[in-house]
Amino acid sequence: MKIIDRSKKYVSGVFNSNLVKNSSWGILSQLSQTVFLSLFFVILARKYPTPIFAKYIVANAIYQLVTAFSTMGLGQWFIREFISAENKPELTSKFLKMQTYFGVSFFALNIGLAYLLYDDQYTRILIILLGSNVIFDNIINAIKSLNVAMFEQKKTFIILTIETFIKFLAGCVLYIYPFDIITLSIILIALRFITLNLFLTVGSSNVVNIKMLLKYKILYADVKKLIVSNWAFIIIGGVSIINWRLANIVISKMLTPFDVANYEISFKIFNIAQILPVVVSTSVFPMLVKLYNDNDPEKFKMFYKKMHLYYMLFGLFSYTFIYSFSGLLVPLVFGNSYLSNAHYTQQMFLTILVFPTVLLQANMLITINLEKLDMLFNIFALIINFTICIVGLTYVKSLSMVNYSIFASFLIFHISQDVIMIKNKLTSVMSAVSFI
Repeated sequence: MKIIDRSKKYVSGVFNSNLVKNSSWGILSQLSQTVFLSLFFVILARKYPTPIFAKYIVANAIYQLVTAFSTMGLGQWFIREFISAENKPELTSKFLKMQTYFGVSFFALNIGLAYLLYDDQYTRILIILLGSNVIFDNIINAIKSLNVAMFEQKKTFIILTIETFIKFLAGCVLYIYPFDIITLSIILIALRFITLNLFLTVGSSNVVNIKMLLKYKILYADVKKLIVSNWAFIIIGGVSIINWRLANIVISKMLTPFDVANYEISFKIFNIAQILPVVVSTSVFPMLVKLYNDNDPEKFKMFYKKMHLYYMLFGLFSYTFIYSFSGLLVPLVFGNSYLSNAHYTQQMFLTILVFPTVLLQANMLITINLEKLDMLFNIFALIINFTICIVGLTYVKSLSMVNYSIFASFLIFHISQDVIMIKNKLTSVMSAVSFI
């Protein structure tokens, strides 16, 4: 009976913790969002010819690359500072105002890239249209960071779920009244603007005051000081996206539109798999910060070890599932045009074996103020990825080279993190070797 009582008490404690409460909302929301977004993606893949679909994918990749840097990587910095800030409204207003300015600046950069990288007018228009979302995204991401810091991700999840459902409905209209993909892009811009207004009115955790935001002045010297002192976050936030999105551009230049579509399909499936570790990490990171600030090294390390085990098991399960069933699921969902995609998806999912724990260890390094080291590892991984990819595709014109280069970069990234974790006595040599 004592064992049963202890088990009940343990389970009750787990389900009542902030980690599970926030992560549960996140997982449910992300699952519903992913279902709607995946269905939307499937509709586009089926309703538009592969060359047009590939142009949309390339435009979306450019937009996401710009977005990765447009926030200047300050989301994690804001979360860390907000937890200990005395004047939270002032810090929040400052952060939101800066993100708005950054969004406008990087939209201008997006327009420049459209003309620099591509001569095709249709692709340029798509890049500019999708890139306009950068302005809205910056403000939305700032409010999302605020909700993470306040453990109120529930508001974020509800609003984003509504948005993805409406996006799916917009895709369904194609079956009733077909229209070109440029018109669809304009509809998506309007939808993102509505989402922004929802975040400002009901999703800002009652901390954002619009009047205060408008009146708050940002001096160039303040922005420069913040960027200079936290430039490592900019690199970390950007490089993690580039590792994936750079491949779209490389493939569009060195392979075929069909390869562009195949890569994106594999990446969309990978995105589904990474929902759990990414969502859980939004709750794990502030908890790591809190435990570290409490100055209890043993609790801090025990929490990390427990999460490391969960992340590792999830990666192993995800890879095994895809390896076993992708040959059946991919053609069923995307049609016979993409029969060969299962093979490429299996290759991409090698990365899921290390991705969750890379994410956890990156949060650990940032927590203990070693974000500059994490930044260097990100850059090193990007160089490895890009080098293997370009050199490999020069000799072997196959999408496999892209998938293997991504896996190699993440594996080396993980090993580099292990070295620093061991050096700081956060893990042991035996644990690191056992994982590999």
